[in-house]
Amino acid sequence: MTEQSQIRAFYAKKNFFITGGTGFVGLCLIEKILRSIPDVGNLYLLMRPKKGKEISERLEEFPSNPIFEKLLETESKNIFSKLIPISGDVGSEDLGLSVEDRQVLTENVNVVIHSAATLDFEENLRPTVNINVLGTRRIMQLCKQIKNLKVMVHVSSAFVNSYLTEAHERVYDAPAEVESIINVAQKLTDQALNDIERTLLKNHPNTYTFTKHLAEHEVKDCSDMFPCTIVRPTMIVASWKEPVPGWTCSKVGPQGFLMGAAKGVVRRLPLAKENIADYIPVDVVVNQLLVAGWHAATEKPGLTVYHCSSSTHKPFRWSMLEPVVNNMLHNYPLKSAVWYPHLDFVSSLWLFRVSAIFVHFFPAILLDLLLRVTGGRPILFRLHKNVWNSLNRLETFIFTEWRFYNENTRELAEKLNKTDSELFFINISSIMWEEYFVNLHLGVRKYLNKESEKSLPAARSKQTVLLAVHIIWQALVISLLWYIFASITGFGMILTAWAPPVIYFVYSFL
Repeated sequence: MTEQSQIRAFYAKKNFFITGGTGFVGLCLIEKILRSIPDVGNLYLLMRPKKGKEISERLEEFPSNPIFEKLLETESKNIFSKLIPISGDVGSEDLGLSVEDRQVLTENVNVVIHSAATLDFEENLRPTVNINVLGTRRIMQLCKQIKNLKVMVHVSSAFVNSYLTEAHERVYDAPAEVESIINVAQKLTDQALNDIERTLLKNHPNTYTFTKHLAEHEVKDCSDMFPCTIVRPTMIVASWKEPVPGWTCSKVGPQGFLMGAAKGVVRRLPLAKENIADYIPVDVVVNQLLVAGWHAATEKPGLTVYHCSSSTHKPFRWSMLEPVVNNMLHNYPLKSAVWYPHLDFVSSLWLFRVSAIFVHFFPAILLDLLLRVTGGRPILFRLHKNVWNSLNRLETFIFTEWRFYNENTRELAEKLNKTDSELFFINISSIMWEEYFVNLHLGVRKYLNKESEKSLPAARSKQTVLLAVHIIWQALVISLLWYIFASITGFGMILTAWAPPVIYFVYSFL
C-alpha cells in the first residue's frame, strides 16, 4: 500500500502568501503547488503593476506561460482561480498594502514564502537595503499579525557567506549593525554611499550578499515567535525533472552563456574548469522550500537553515562538460544563430580579454554592420562591451571555489517517506550532469530562444552554411595577418609561406 504524502496532507487547505511569485523560482513554486497539492487553499501573490499592466492583467497571462503546460494537461484553467493578486511591493512602507488587503492576509494566510529580492550586483546600498533588508523586515512584521500562521519560509542564498570558502548551515554573525546600515542608506546621497560602500561591505563582494546576510537576521529575530526556516540555494539553474526537464525563464549563469554560445556570439568563457561550480536545479529548490516549511511547522523547533547545494554532495566541474559541449551545440543548433557555434574555456580574465578582441569584437563589428545594412538593430558590439565591463565585478564568482555543506538537507531527505521523497525530491545524488546540461541546452533552445523541435532540420542546414562562412572568415583573417607580417618584415609573402600555419596555431589559442 502506498504511503500517504505527509507534505501534501500538511499543505492541504492551507493558504499561501508568496512574494517574488513572478520570478524564476516563484513561477516554478506556484506551478509545483498547483500540480502537486490539488487540495491547497488560495495562493495570495504580492504583485505590482509592471510595464503599464495592472496586476489583474499580469495574472491573466499566467495560463499562457509555458511552465504551466504540464499542469493544464490534467487541469482546466479554473485551477488559476486559486491565485489571488495582492497589490503591493516589498520595497514600499507597510508593503504598500491597503487596509483591506492586509486584513485579508492576516485573517486567511497560513504559510508565507518570501522570495522577492533585488539581485543586481551593481545596485548601491539604498535600493538593496530597502528591498532585501527592510523588505524582509516588513514581511516579518506582517507575519506577526497573521492569526493562524503555521510557518514562514525565507529564500536566502548560500552566497550570503561568500566571504567564506567553506560555509555551514547556520546564521553567521551579522556583518554590521543593521540599524546603522539602514540609517546610512536612507540619509546619505548616492555619491556619499558609493564613497563608503567598500568600507561598509568589509569582506562581502557586493551589496547583494551583504544585505541578504543582514536579512537572515531579521528572520532569526522572529524565530521564537512562530516557526521559521531559511533555505539557501546556490546558483539556480534550469529544472532537472519538473515540470519538464530543462524548463527555464532565466538568462542568468549557464542558461545565458549557452544561449549566446548557441547563437555563435559567445565563443570564449572565462572559468576555472577544475573548480567546483555549485549549481542547483530550480525544481529541487522549490521542493526544498516546501519540504523545509512542512518540517519546520510540524517537527523542528527553533530556526533551521538548509543549504540547497551540490558542491559537497554531487559536485559539478566544467571539465566534465568540456569534451562534449560543442557536440551539444552542434547536435541541437539554433535557426536564429548568427555565427557557427564553438565554445572554448579560458583560465584567466586577461586571456579572455585578448581572445575577446579577435573572436568576439571583430565578428561583432562585422555582424552589426550587416544588421545596419539590412535594417536591423546592431546589438552585438554593445552586448560584448557590457560583458567586458562586468568581468571585474564577477571575477570573484567566476574563479572562486566554494563548498556549501548541506548536512541538514541530507538529514531532511532521509526523513521523507517513499511517497514524499519521489513527489518532493530534494536528494540530487542521482543527477547525471552531462545529461542534465543537454536538457538545459534544449530548454534554453525552446524556452529562451523560442525554437521548437520542428526547426531543427532548418537549423542544421543553416549551420552548414555558417560553418562555410566561418572557415572563409578565418582564412581572410589569417591572410590579412600574413600580409601585414610579410609587409612589415619586407620578406614578401612567398618567403613567409610558413607564417599561415603558425598564425593559425597561435590563433587557435585565443
